[in-house]
Amino acid sequence: MTNHVSRFTFHILFWLIFATVLVGLYLGAARLAGASGFPLDDAWIHQTYARNLGTRGEFAFTPGVPSAGSTAPLWTLLLAAGYALHIPFQWWTHGLNIVFLGLSGWQMARLARRLLPDSQWLPPVIGAAVMVEWHLVWAAASGMETTLFVWLSILLVERFSALNKNDSHLTQRRKDAKQKNSFLATWRLGVRETFTLGFIGGLLTLTRPEGIGLAGLVGLALLATQISRRELSIPRLIAFGAGVVLPLIPYFAFNLAISGAIFPNTFYAKQREYAILLNDISLWKRWLSVAGVQFVGGQILLLPGAIFGLWQAFRQKKTALMVAAGWWLAHISLYAARLPVTYQHGRYEMPTLPWLIFFGVWGTAQLLKPNHSGRWVRVFSRAVVISVGAAMLTFVLLGAQSYANDVTFIDTEMVKTARWLNESTAPDAVIAAHDIGAIGYFSARPLVDLAGLVTPAVIPFIRDETRLLAFSRGAGAKYLVTFPSWYPQMTASLPEVYRTGSAWAQAHNHDNMAVFVIGD
Repeated sequence: MTNHVSRFTFHILFWLIFATVLVGLYLGAARLAGASGFPLDDAWIHQTYARNLGTRGEFAFTPGVPSAGSTAPLWTLLLAAGYALHIPFQWWTHGLNIVFLGLSGWQMARLARRLLPDSQWLPPVIGAAVMVEWHLVWAAASGMETTLFVWLSILLVERFSALNKNDSHLTQRRKDAKQKNSFLATWRLGVRETFTLGFIGGLLTLTRPEGIGLAGLVGLALLATQISRRELSIPRLIAFGAGVVLPLIPYFAFNLAISGAIFPNTFYAKQREYAILLNDISLWKRWLSVAGVQFVGGQILLLPGAIFGLWQAFRQKKTALMVAAGWWLAHISLYAARLPVTYQHGRYEMPTLPWLIFFGVWGTAQLLKPNHSGRWVRVFSRAVVISVGAAMLTFVLLGAQSYANDVTFIDTEMVKTARWLNESTAPDAVIAAHDIGAIGYFSARPLVDLAGLVTPAVIPFIRDETRLLAFSRGAGAKYLVTFPSWYPQMTASLPEVYRTGSAWAQAHNHDNMAVFVIGD
């Protein structure tokens, strides 16, 4: 028992140390560039919610004003714990993401070991490949909820796989219980396990709303498996559903009370903001764009293997992998249909990358023959292995440079502007802005959110600059803060009082964030 615990602890420490090195590389690259914040403004939105929750006990973006704007309430709760414990927020945030990146690699290796029992070396390779995929390292250093979402999704599939494997033992125990006429014992069999499985699905949805898709697919797979085995268990299905719903009840109730809808404001605002893309670009082009962003990296070399691995998963009837494949397709298709955006390195598509890596590594390992007796087969196979490894590591380094650039941009535009507002405007001055993250965190000014996150009233006319300006004036806004190119009509008609003038944005053909005075 002691040896087992020691071995388990060693394995976890290995994955955590590995994650620390990877995330540390990205943080170090940003530091060398003179930047120390986050690579996107949304991370500051999470910090603002978390600070108000951790220090004031309010689920609000603006102190004293409850808000249904958080898309990732579980992440907000975890961040708030750091504020409540008075731990420096960046240490706490990056520490959490390091843990979740490490757990993602470990959990994926564990799943691979369960599904591929004949291979000793492939499971840790798959786990390591997931961790060194540069998008996921970027996400782990971003201050966002992505890595938590990735880990919970892998955990859900891994636990489903374990439950599916143990069902044969449950079947025999159920037969024994029936023979003894023990209704209660029969009812209880597997209920706790399926409730736990559902609860993980609920936590996944509490991390991001689209998690309900994977939870739903797992529930359908659970039902299909029971039907195929002629062991339909209504109590277990009820337990799964109850597990999913339980952690969501407080969140949905809060959203309903504040905004009248169960999902956060952003869920609706983003779709309305980018609805124009649905008319201008055909569905198949949107799908290819959303799916294609996942192949920017060394994983492009794994595409033939991924196709072969996918075919093998269905041929061998590996139910857990079939669920994962279904979720990848559903997730990509949903974004292509409703929110076809690929900015910030495709951050909305990142959560399904681990499954692309799994299928790619597994399928490639089956196709290659590095120890084949034929010389050319052996040389080609080894060359592919070396090429994939070299490409993945090269993109880790390139990703570190991209991360440094992204943090520099946010620091020298959003954060710099927010600090100017804090020093140069009255504490009660109402600011109309897009984006609001850094402004909310560093200036704590009352806000009119032109993107609809904390001001859902603008969602119906979110693309109409004339109505946005009129609404801002009606709400008492004194300043407009944005990039001029985002709102050319509004900014052209207002006097400018501040512009960052940051050289980095200018050198990369971006305009600088500016502050404009809104007259009566």
